[in-house]
Amino acid sequence: MDEAPRLRIGIDVGGTFTDVVAVDAATRRMVASVKVATTHDHPDGVAAGIVAGLERLLGEHAIDPASIAFIAHSTTQATNALLEGDVAKVGVVTLGNRLARAFARFAPFALAEGVRFAPTWLDGHDGSALDRARAAGIEALAVSEPFAVDRPWREVALVAAARAQGLAATSGSEVSTQYGLRARTRTAALNAAILPRMLRTSRVTAQAVAEARIPAPLMIMRSDGGVMDVAEVERRPILTMLSGPAAGIAGALFHENVTDGIFIEVGGTSADCSVIRRGQPQMRPARIGGHRTLLRTLDVRTIAIAGGSLVRVAGGRVVEIGPRSAHIAGYHYAAFSAPGVIAGARADLEGGIAALVGLEGERIAITPTCAANALGAVPDSAFAHGDAESARLACERVGEALGLSADVFARAVLDRATERLRATLDELIADYGLDRTNAVLVGGGGGAAALVPYVAQRLGFAHRIAHDAEVISPLGVALALVRDVVERTIVDPASDDLARVRREAVDAAIASGAAPDRVEVVVEVDTARNRVRATAAGATALAEGAQQVATADEAAQVDAAAAHLRGDGSVRIVARATGLVVVANGKESAVVDARGVVRLILAGAVSYTARAGNVDRVLERAIDEHTNFGDVGRALPDVFLLRAGRIGTFAGMAEAAQIIGLARDELAGVDPDEAVVLVVVPKRA
Repeated sequence: MDEAPRLRIGIDVGGTFTDVVAVDAATRRMVASVKVATTHDHPDGVAAGIVAGLERLLGEHAIDPASIAFIAHSTTQATNALLEGDVAKVGVVTLGNRLARAFARFAPFALAEGVRFAPTWLDGHDGSALDRARAAGIEALAVSEPFAVDRPWREVALVAAARAQGLAATSGSEVSTQYGLRARTRTAALNAAILPRMLRTSRVTAQAVAEARIPAPLMIMRSDGGVMDVAEVERRPILTMLSGPAAGIAGALFHENVTDGIFIEVGGTSADCSVIRRGQPQMRPARIGGHRTLLRTLDVRTIAIAGGSLVRVAGGRVVEIGPRSAHIAGYHYAAFSAPGVIAGARADLEGGIAALVGLEGERIAITPTCAANALGAVPDSAFAHGDAESARLACERVGEALGLSADVFARAVLDRATERLRATLDELIADYGLDRTNAVLVGGGGGAAALVPYVAQRLGFAHRIAHDAEVISPLGVALALVRDVVERTIVDPASDDLARVRREAVDAAIASGAAPDRVEVVVEVDTARNRVRATAAGATALAEGAQQVATADEAAQVDAAAAHLRGDGSVRIVARATGLVVVANGKESAVVDARGVVRLILAGAVSYTARAGNVDRVLERAIDEHTNFGDVGRALPDVFLLRAGRIGTFAGMAEAAQIIGLARDELAGVDPDEAVVLVVVPKRA
């Protein structure tokens, strides 16, 4: 009897609905999905909807809980709590001398319109901070001390004492390892503000998973596209901010094999646009209430254009799309109304909104989704597909009132939506140096098929709609890796410093639930800011052990690379490591994994095959050969170390010894005769 498939469960908590999907761990294909209403007003909050969705999925699809190898959810709760001002009463304890305590303070600021964040400041130098916090009715505590990223002991002790007394607490060193006392204190205070609410949600959800006899531990999506376990959420819930958009781009990365492009997740009210460059999402520091935090999130540009946006008209033409959407304004969609209803309706442009009024007084909007259906531009299989007859008749009625034909009106709607998207796409392309001729637009979300193909055609982009686009976010959750980031401010870091930061990141990822032998690390050095960043990511032990991922032969790997490489040269494999190959055409190189997924595209790269025990000597020679000198000094190449399906990335280093030390650390314990590949990418000085 065949063994039952191992499953990965992904749950995306949206503003209106909570989607739950089951994905086969071996094929990465969706096998089941359900949708339930998000339970914002329930006593257990959004956790009640998560539990209800999970119960429906297990019951309706006869899923054996024992077959679940991974379960995770994204959440809008942290973001919404801050945007809506639904936060705890926070006390901030500052440690250190009077000058240090003064530097830690930040002014009150607005979280939302009419909502100011103004924590209570508590002096911690005399040991009575907890007594004063209780007397002041504090619900959550943030503790901050200068240089605690290096010496966190007093912060740790006070946080432990607060938690022992039943008070939610966090510290600056818990939420960030970066210097910058005021920004770190602000980040810790915001983390404390959402701690009590997030604690309740995570514990209710984790208990439901345990009661369902699911063997996998519950994981929660982070704002950088990774996941962490419940224990980490109870320390750093602020890391879940923007995990909804992060889930969507994670789905695009794992489900769509995107190397360079822009992912556009089109919902009913807004579209989230994110860059994928060299197969990686792009990050930036988050700002809350206009103030800098030490939280890094995916760079998501959100615009109020979507499948359900209302169309505004004036002077016989379309003048604007959005920001209000049909379902929020209480309108029906023309494309999802019966032809008979539209036939009995009349055009009504009251308030400058392109709409109709039905015989029973219902208001029916013409949205971008309706316009695309009227033009016959939405495939029958797409989630956004509606009744083309209804949509076209509605466009005829409103178009007639404007003095336009149905086609001209529908195209005007989509053209205006395209212009709104064009500005954001141009901005992202400029910010990240994307090549327009090589960038692909990938559409996700329920409204993707209504907008992305039309936008791509008008703006000259290649495009595709993601598989299962309407549930791309929960798919991204289901396929996510455990991730953690360690950042340190180090002037002129030595190789030992870099190795230490790298090991901290590995330890943090393992503490968050990653399997120790499956963690990959990217180490970056920003010499201008004296900053070292190590990002570690890996699968959970249970999920990794469950996966039997289908492999691609070398012909398929070459074909996958050829689809991404530019230039007319012949494409061939130039280097091999276990689980990875390097395919080149003389101008660019692609690193392709065993599944046929292009992991990196590198211009001007040179590949070297070496034995693990001989890497130091080969790497020293390669760095020497490919170091460039210019007016501003020397520029060492970026180096990528390939082995066992893993890519070690060492970028922005100032000294060859730093790269060699990190490579040595990456290969610790590896058989010295194992073949590894070094990919070296020269930079301009």
